[in-house]
Amino acid sequence: MTEVFTGNFTQQEPIPEAAVEAAVRVMRHGRLHRYNVVAGETSEVALLEQEFAGFTGSRYCLAVASGGYALSTALRALQVGAGDRVLTNGFTLAPVPGAIASVGAEPVFVEVTDQLVMDLDDLQAKIGQARVLMLSHMRGHLVDMDVLMEICNAAGVQVVEDCAHTMGAAWNGQASGTQGVIGCYSTQTFKHLNSGEGGLLVTDDAEIMARATMLSGSYMLYDRHIAGAPAEAFTDIRLDTPNCSGRMDNLRAAILRPQLADLPARCQAWNERYRVLEESLRNIPGLALIERPEAEAYVMSSFQFRLPDMTQDRLQHFIQATAKRGVELKWFGAEQPTGFTSRHDSWRYAPAQNLPETDRVLACLLDLRLPLTFSLADCAQIARILADEAIKHS
Repeated sequence: MTEVFTGNFTQQEPIPEAAVEAAVRVMRHGRLHRYNVVAGETSEVALLEQEFAGFTGSRYCLAVASGGYALSTALRALQVGAGDRVLTNGFTLAPVPGAIASVGAEPVFVEVTDQLVMDLDDLQAKIGQARVLMLSHMRGHLVDMDVLMEICNAAGVQVVEDCAHTMGAAWNGQASGTQGVIGCYSTQTFKHLNSGEGGLLVTDDAEIMARATMLSGSYMLYDRHIAGAPAEAFTDIRLDTPNCSGRMDNLRAAILRPQLADLPARCQAWNERYRVLEESLRNIPGLALIERPEAEAYVMSSFQFRLPDMTQDRLQHFIQATAKRGVELKWFGAEQPTGFTSRHDSWRYAPAQNLPETDRVLACLLDLRLPLTFSLADCAQIARILADEAIKHS
């Protein structure tokens, strides 16, 4: 009998009871706006910022409306604007080039490798084209951050890290998001913390944090940020920086704080599921896994693999066959963007660029979510279905 998986790839875990209770408390007192506090009260948002700064080992943290807003705010805080160019990965998701375009700048795409990380040789060749690199740790894969930072520091290029998929990950023991000048995170439903939408920005630079805080819409209430820049950092910035309102509210922060406390255990649970697939698929003919470097401490809430020997026609049939058996795959080689999946030649707001290596990698790249609603047995069943269909279609 042919196995069929019956799980739901988009079903997240319920919000923890502690977070539900915290949200209800906020709704009962009605002070949802982050600056609407009573005497002696610290807002949920300010407490979340303090706790997340501690989690990442950062000096400052700002909570905002979305991960994409964090990215665009990071660029504005670095004073990137119209006519500037920003380096970024050829393989990423639309909010990354979208953030670059939103400030009037132009993405310069850097090739990616078979391991789904930025090609450092191509970065070295293009490093002189921009003063900022927006580095996407796409799908949770970390490039050699030591080498990347050497290249960027030598060229005077500032690094903004897109950590939407690497919250809780590290390179050589240093938290993802803290090697560059700014780290940006997402708390959208399919990320490691879930508030539906939301974002976090960290930095150790007081001037950058002051500018980001004003951009987020603090008005003159920046002294209520307990993980914010000191008052003296705002002296000129507070009058020179536009308000591009994108604050996080107390309701979402209340939902996130208990989840943040549980994040290390959740990271371990995701990695257990990832390793079940990795170990089960390691020796399947024609199926190429993404190898993980020793220096990388990853957090994998998704799984990627490549089928480099399959023709496009066979690959499409493979995807259809796995779908019939309940396994939903995203294909980055499709001609048209679908759902959340798109690629560099789909983004017509960016100039067309020649990325032959990236195109080769994406042509056979497949991806699936690993929600914590899946058991280890579920992951083993998914692996069996993938292996069976890979062998049939090889």
